[in-house]
Amino acid sequence: MPMSSMDHPAHAGHSAGEHADQDKHAGHSVAMFRSKFWWTLLLTVPTLIWGEMIPRVLGFTPPAVPGARWIPLVFGTSVYFYGGWVFVKGAWGEIADRKPGMMTLISLAITVAFVFSVAVALGFNAMPLWWELSSLVTIMLFGHWMEMRSVSQAQGALKELAKLLPDTATRLENGAPVDVPLASLKSGDLLLVRPGASIPADGVVREGKSAVNESMITGESRPVDKKESDTVIGGTVNGEGSLRVEVTRTGEGTALAGIMRLVEQAQQSRSRAQVLADRAAFYLTIVAVSSAVLTAIVWVALGASASFTVERVVTVLVIACPHALGLAVPLVVAISTTIGARNGLLVRDRRGLEEARNVKTVVFDKTGTLTLGQHRVVSMKTAGMSDDDALRLAAAVDQDAEHSVARAIVASAAERKLSVPKASAFQAIPGYGVNATVEGRQLAAGGPNLLKKLGVAPLPDVLAFVKDAGERGDGIVYLVEGSAVLAAFAVADAIRPEAAEAVTRLHAAGIEIVMLTGDAEPVAKAVARQLGIDKVLAQVLPEEKAEKIKSLQSQGKVVLMVGDGVNDAPALLTANVGVAIGAGTDVAVEAGDIVLVRSDPRDVPRIIALSAATYRKMVQNLWWAAGYNILAIPLAAGVLERWGLVLSPAVGAVLMSFSTIIVAVNAQLLRRARL
Repeated sequence: MPMSSMDHPAHAGHSAGEHADQDKHAGHSVAMFRSKFWWTLLLTVPTLIWGEMIPRVLGFTPPAVPGARWIPLVFGTSVYFYGGWVFVKGAWGEIADRKPGMMTLISLAITVAFVFSVAVALGFNAMPLWWELSSLVTIMLFGHWMEMRSVSQAQGALKELAKLLPDTATRLENGAPVDVPLASLKSGDLLLVRPGASIPADGVVREGKSAVNESMITGESRPVDKKESDTVIGGTVNGEGSLRVEVTRTGEGTALAGIMRLVEQAQQSRSRAQVLADRAAFYLTIVAVSSAVLTAIVWVALGASASFTVERVVTVLVIACPHALGLAVPLVVAISTTIGARNGLLVRDRRGLEEARNVKTVVFDKTGTLTLGQHRVVSMKTAGMSDDDALRLAAAVDQDAEHSVARAIVASAAERKLSVPKASAFQAIPGYGVNATVEGRQLAAGGPNLLKKLGVAPLPDVLAFVKDAGERGDGIVYLVEGSAVLAAFAVADAIRPEAAEAVTRLHAAGIEIVMLTGDAEPVAKAVARQLGIDKVLAQVLPEEKAEKIKSLQSQGKVVLMVGDGVNDAPALLTANVGVAIGAGTDVAVEAGDIVLVRSDPRDVPRIIALSAATYRKMVQNLWWAAGYNILAIPLAAGVLERWGLVLSPAVGAVLMSFSTIIVAVNAQLLRRARL
């Protein structure tokens, strides 16, 4: 099975979600930065011990060894070329792209320190900056290691998804099980899935019963019962039963591959916050370089020593490094999209997720969104027996019938877990209904034509029930014994059990809810009354739905549209945020900004909660990453030098790296968000 985009969902060591022109670490890896950090730290220790600053500050005399005066030069140079060269190369790339940023600032700082220190070694009268150079490179490498590790962890969900598929599958060949590699599977193959095994590919159960753990794909916490004709998803885990599954999709066509594509696509899409962060990093680079030049001019004009002036310039360049700023948004986005994926919320376009926090109106399609898209018994009225007894008898009569209304009766009895007795002498009466013998009783089931044929009439209270149901547009099925109407069942598209809770949560958040449907107004209003929906737009043709969305937007409303992603596509694209619900395992939905794996309306308030939490983290990170420069750059330039407050380059490096680590940790706290 070709798995080109699944075998390596993230290139070694850097985010699959980083856009090409944003990727500051192309070709880098967590292991590379970790290795460089530890080796550079070892090279830095001798530079510090035999350098001039540390012994002077701590008041100790370094050990006397031959050639001790050359130790800082040799080890400092090694640090620059071994540990620091990665930043210099990165700066070349930024300058070539005409997008100076983080790497440019770091390379400027360490190159200025290196050149100055070499000049001192050749006779220039000043204190060398080998210890500042070495400590700066070491701390920068540590910060980059932490960044790369954080991004790698944030992208781990993709790798975990790829691991869900087993290496081999058990294919039935002439009835005999044969273990074959996944790559050899094709549509139509019949697989044996043993208890506890991962399902190798998307398919349909042809034999067997089991409960399958789909939580890793759909977020459904409980195992899902599977029987003949039910679909299964590749990568999910079979329970205690044995299944024979016919393969329907392999490789890039599977639900798992589709989910991974959507996650990667979301992480590559650029949000408004990312554009803002990139612009801020660019301007911060200009501000830093300008501040460094101004600092040099001012201190030279004031007669400061060359060593002091260079230290101020180096410190300004280090303190203003937009490293944390470059990490602030991408890491939050990477984490939020993986959190969404684990909860069955697949973000196709980050702008949609970003905008969801501003939504004031949610527009739901009715059929298949708020309702199951399948008929069920929605209410009933009985004469002389309990509801359950009437429903189980009607299901017994209808269990061999083919009509969709009869199937609705049988399905409703099954959902209530009623024990349906066996029927005998079954007979279909075309145009009227069916009859059969159940528990020794001659029963018939059918619509109004059946009553006319049999010449029977229901009791007054049953007639009143039928009238009300008819006004709602519900279909009616009668259960008849002899000349008596035992029960009347109202059959309609059943409301999803989760819909009421979804509406309640959205109302609690102060959001208006609108139903947009092509159904008749009585049917739509009946559903709206049951759910507490604020506004109903009924009998709307698919091509008119987009105009209804525009009408709501013209009133100044930020609109989130929820639909099935097929006939609702124009409306989904028109809305500020389009959410395709009911996609199930078919994640190739192109219309919505966000695709819901589950057909659960409660995921809509979860989207809004995730959007708000993501935005809060972005704002916090952007303020911390860029805001501290308001105070730090003037301090680095030495404006308080008269009062003895001067930041050294090493302290500047510590502050910069510390801000980077804070941004990374703060982004990780997004994982605690409650959806």
